[in-house]
Amino acid sequence: MNLLVTGGAGFIGSNLVRHLLGEPGIHKLVNLDCLTYAGHLANLRGAEAHPGYVFEKVDLRDKAEVVRVVRDHGITHVMHLAAESHVDRSISGPGDFISTNIVGTFNLLEACRDAWAGKSADHRFHHVSTDEVYGSLGAEGLFTETTPYAPNSPYSASKASSDLLVRAYHHTYGLPTVVTNCSNNYGPYQFPEKLIPVVIQNLIARKPVPVYGDGMNVRDWLYVGDHCGALWQVLKRGRLGETYNVGGHNEWANLRIVEHICDLVDALAPNLGGNSRGLIQFVKDRPGHDRRYAIDATKIQNELGWIPAHTFETGIRETVAWYLANQPWVSEVRSRPS
Repeated sequence: MNLLVTGGAGFIGSNLVRHLLGEPGIHKLVNLDCLTYAGHLANLRGAEAHPGYVFEKVDLRDKAEVVRVVRDHGITHVMHLAAESHVDRSISGPGDFISTNIVGTFNLLEACRDAWAGKSADHRFHHVSTDEVYGSLGAEGLFTETTPYAPNSPYSASKASSDLLVRAYHHTYGLPTVVTNCSNNYGPYQFPEKLIPVVIQNLIARKPVPVYGDGMNVRDWLYVGDHCGALWQVLKRGRLGETYNVGGHNEWANLRIVEHICDLVDALAPNLGGNSRGLIQFVKDRPGHDRRYAIDATKIQNELGWIPAHTFETGIRETVAWYLANQPWVSEVRSRPS
C-alpha cells in the first residue's frame, strides 16, 4: 500500500508513524502535516532514514495541494488524523476547528474520490475520530457505535461533522471508508497543553496543578501505543462502512489521575522535593465540560481481536518516566509560537 497519514507530526500521528515504519505491507508512507503549534518533526527524528518515508508540509485546507499529494504519491490508503483537537482552544477560537476539521476532511475526501474513481476496491479511507462526539454520560452506561451524536463543544461538533461527511461519502459515492472513535489518549510526545503532560510539567516546575471544578469528571484513558495497534488492525481488516470504538477500559476521575501522577513524580523524581499533592489547585470549571466518557470496545475486540496491552497504571508510569527523561523535547516544542 501507499499510505497517507495526515497529522503525522502530532501526538497520535507521530506515534502511529513510528508504529508503522517497517511494516512489510507498506510500500510508501507519506506523512502530511502543516506543522501547527502541536505538530513537530522533533517527534519523528530518525523516520526520514526509513526507505519509503516521505514528509509533505501541506495544510488540508489547501485543496489543490491535497489533490497533488494523493495523486503524485499514488495513495491507496489513508489514515486521517489531522485535526485541531484542544477543547479550550475551540471555545476561545472555533474558526480553525471548523476550517480544518470539516473543510479539511472534505478536501481529503474529494481528493480520494477523484483519484480512486473506478479503482477503489483495494483502497481504504480510515477516519480517526473521538468519543467526544457522543456527548456526556451519566454515572452509568457506555458509548457504543450506535450511541446518538450529541457534541457539546465546538471541537466535538467539528469532529462529529467530519464523521458524518465520511459516512455520507461511503453511502453516496461508495468510498471505501472506516471510522474509529477513540477515548482519551496519553503517552509520549503529547504536546503539553492536555491534562496529563500539563500535570507532569507543572510538578517538575513546582507550579500549582489546576483541576477543573470538583475534579470528578471521568474519562476512559487509552495508551497511545495501544491505540496505534488498533488503528492498524482497523485499516487492514475493518469492515467497510463500519465504525469501531477504541477504548482503554480505564475509567478515571481527573482528580484521581492528578493524584496518581503526583505520587509517581514523587517516587520517580525524589529530587523535586516530594509532597506533590500539595500543589493541586481547584479552578473554575470550563464551559460545556462533559461529565463522563466511557467506551464500549466490544465490537473491535470481537471482530478484530484487539484489546489494549496496557493498564492505566503501567501506561501512566511509562508516560511520566518518558517526560522526566525528555525535558529537552518539551523545551523544544514549547519554544514555537502557539
